[in-house]
Amino acid sequence: MTIRTNLPTAPQTPQELGEHAVVLGASMGGLLAASVLANFFRSVTVVERDVLPDDPANRRGVPQGRHAHLLLPRGAQILDELFPGLLHGLVVDGAPVLDDGDLSKFFFSFGGHQILRSGKAAVDSKAMATYLPSRPFLECHVRRRLQALRNVTILEGHDVAGLTSTTDCGRVTGVRVSNRDDGTERELSGDLIVDATGRGSRTPAWLESLGYGRPVEDRVAMNTTYASQPLRIAPGTLREAIVLIGPVPGRPTGMALFCCENDTWLFTVFGMAGQQSPDDRAGMLSFAQEFGPPHVLAAARDAEPLAEVATHRMPSSQWRRYDKMRRFPDGLLTLGDAICSFNPVYGQGMTVAALEASALHDCLLHGDRDLSRRFFKSAAKPVAAAWQLAAGADLALPEVEGPRPLSARLANAYVDWVLTACESDAVIAGQFSKVNALVDFPSRLLHPAVMFRVAAVNLRRRSAALQSPRRTPRTAVATPQ
Repeated sequence: MTIRTNLPTAPQTPQELGEHAVVLGASMGGLLAASVLANFFRSVTVVERDVLPDDPANRRGVPQGRHAHLLLPRGAQILDELFPGLLHGLVVDGAPVLDDGDLSKFFFSFGGHQILRSGKAAVDSKAMATYLPSRPFLECHVRRRLQALRNVTILEGHDVAGLTSTTDCGRVTGVRVSNRDDGTERELSGDLIVDATGRGSRTPAWLESLGYGRPVEDRVAMNTTYASQPLRIAPGTLREAIVLIGPVPGRPTGMALFCCENDTWLFTVFGMAGQQSPDDRAGMLSFAQEFGPPHVLAAARDAEPLAEVATHRMPSSQWRRYDKMRRFPDGLLTLGDAICSFNPVYGQGMTVAALEASALHDCLLHGDRDLSRRFFKSAAKPVAAAWQLAAGADLALPEVEGPRPLSARLANAYVDWVLTACESDAVIAGQFSKVNALVDFPSRLLHPAVMFRVAAVNLRRRSAALQSPRRTPRTAVATPQ
């Protein structure tokens, strides 16, 4: 089953639903939300506290932008639906794309299992293309496309001071914003306000002040720290374009090396559950020595550094369950990390934000009546799929604290079987890649045909392992010293 939020009975032509919509935050989630709203509102204003750069550059409001980001295939598909031709533009401007199915360009190790690295992927390689822009490069290209829309304005250098509402607090009517230069404050009225300010969103506090209470939160405290440095590696040094080594029980650490635009690379190491990542390249290389592929670490060691090492910390994954709230004001939504922020080592954030933007589009095709309930219910489906993958992987590590009911333990045991099969079976590796890319729901791995193939591969491996010791003595007897 493919992850889609399309509602087949919806009218296909957007209708104008109001005069003005306001988006809070010009990060990826906010940019995608604004592109959707531009089809349904006469004008859209994006409020951003930073002054935005004209070219790809890191900025204060996106500290995680200095670290490795992965645009999963489903996220890339949605971006090209929202901004036709965007992916082609990324490639023309220098972003790598892996779209030929050559498995040797990927080095993935999940749960201690090295995914098949030879031959061709057993998937539609064009549909499952992996694009590798850095976060600032991608965000800049999306922002330029959004700024080209005539009915969208980005209000830079402004903080959001609070919401405005009707006297009965039943509808949010706008936001109060203040200029960061001179402190002047003004009100922006809006038929719909979308909060895309990220993990630090103040919507829970605003809802409480309006009398709605706060949403309950699901959390997994994995305490991830990570360090990254951009590098220049000589062309042809590495066959791989993307390397990702995940944590395993007993070693809650890992690393990534991504080829990015214009022959630049991003080297990242991370630690979880108290494992502190270092803040210099020599320390990063030493940190990864235990588990990193030697030829990859050698390339990183010989590379030219392009900037200082940057560090970041994510204490927990959190999912604000707006979909479970009994009451919610009209005229207000949240999107992206303001709903759910994941352990960044799984690279899901931008793609989940894109799936939520797609859900918003489909909900708006049905009008704005009961919009918050419909949207949060629809957005919860892709969020739940990503949460199942990320939280399940985190809780497979005994070092991460959290409840592990029998269902979770059984699921993790089966995933280990799947990953074992991915070491040698291209079909299972392809299906797992589609789930990991959020193209298919995790439940796809429970299809009888998939389960049968997973079991068959594992049983063959186990049988071969049991037979191997018996052959050794016979060989020794046949050729005595």
